[in-house]
Amino acid sequence: MLLISYIYHSCFAVEDDKVLIVFDYHQDDDRGTLHRLIDTRVNRKLYFVVSHFHEDHYSPEILEYSDATLLVSYDTQKRRRIPANVPAAILRPGDRYEDENLRLDALRSTDVGISSLVTLSDGTTIYHAGDNNNWYFSHDEDEHIRCSVDEMEGMFMSNLREVRNLTKRVDHVMFPVDPRLEGEMLRGACQWLQQIKTGHFYPMHTWEGWKEVNAGVEELRELFPEVHIGEKIYFRS
Repeated sequence: MLLISYIYHSCFAVEDDKVLIVFDYHQDDDRGTLHRLIDTRVNRKLYFVVSHFHEDHYSPEILEYSDATLLVSYDTQKRRRIPANVPAAILRPGDRYEDENLRLDALRSTDVGISSLVTLSDGTTIYHAGDNNNWYFSHDEDEHIRCSVDEMEGMFMSNLREVRNLTKRVDHVMFPVDPRLEGEMLRGACQWLQQIKTGHFYPMHTWEGWKEVNAGVEELRELFPEVHIGEKIYFRS
């Protein structure tokens, strides 16, 4: 059985009987959920996936787990100076990592780094967007995204076509629903759900804006009733 635990911000832990995959670990939740999952994983192989170097998507703590497999974007290796003696698969868009448990296709992002399409050994597909989104700011709040609204729209739609070239359906999607985008918060999410068949959709990159995000989740449920929005997230006590 696949269990998905939301940890914090853009971090999720995905586990089945073979693996524990941690996406974009920045910090644990107040209950130490992630550390408990790691400490009690028994025979599950541990993977850390890092989409990019931004501090809200990366913690150097992952380097402390010598038995973990690190799947790290190229910019994270460069900007966070991951030591050369630390075994890691360094990924650029278009790269693929594969072992006996999973396959990870590194895809493009509208920001830095990569997004990830993971296929487990049983065929289950998981997409973690990293910072891939239609970052449609109504004002110039995010200075590191230096492109026009039209350019952003074009890049994002091109990235969606890249996903569709690999799969027509994704079982579990972790995607930014960022309250800083205000009235455009759901723009990228709606475009994803219109373009790609999705089983379960989990908002992330929410900062502390859950009040606004929860209202957006209700709107998504009305627009896309066939998709499980924000469901099947298992919180551990």
